[in-house]
Amino acid sequence: MKRLVAATAVILLVGAGFAGAQPPPPPGPPPPQVEAVPPPPGARYVWEPGHWRWNGAQYVWAPGHYIVRGHWTHWVPGRWVWHPHAGRWVWIGEHWR
Repeated sequence: MKRLVAATAVILLVGAGFAGAQPPPPPGPPPPQVEAVPPPPGARYVWEPGHWRWNGAQYVWAPGHYIVRGHWTHWVPGRWVWHPHAGRWVWIGEHWR
């Protein structure tokens, strides 16, 4: 019985060591960069601001650009949110409502 308890303790300690050896999640994205917004090319165009993207190793800046407004009326900008179940930051893309 003592051997079983000792073996279980060793397995739990080794397993905990592996769990602790995982790399930490990347930090949150940097603050947005300031962009000069050029005049729109037409009345139906809306500026989509630039944002940071995670490329698997680091955050890279995706510059803003104009998009054509659809039939929707409410623009929801993209944003980074902490996803506790995934243990990482997740990008929620911009969209119209």
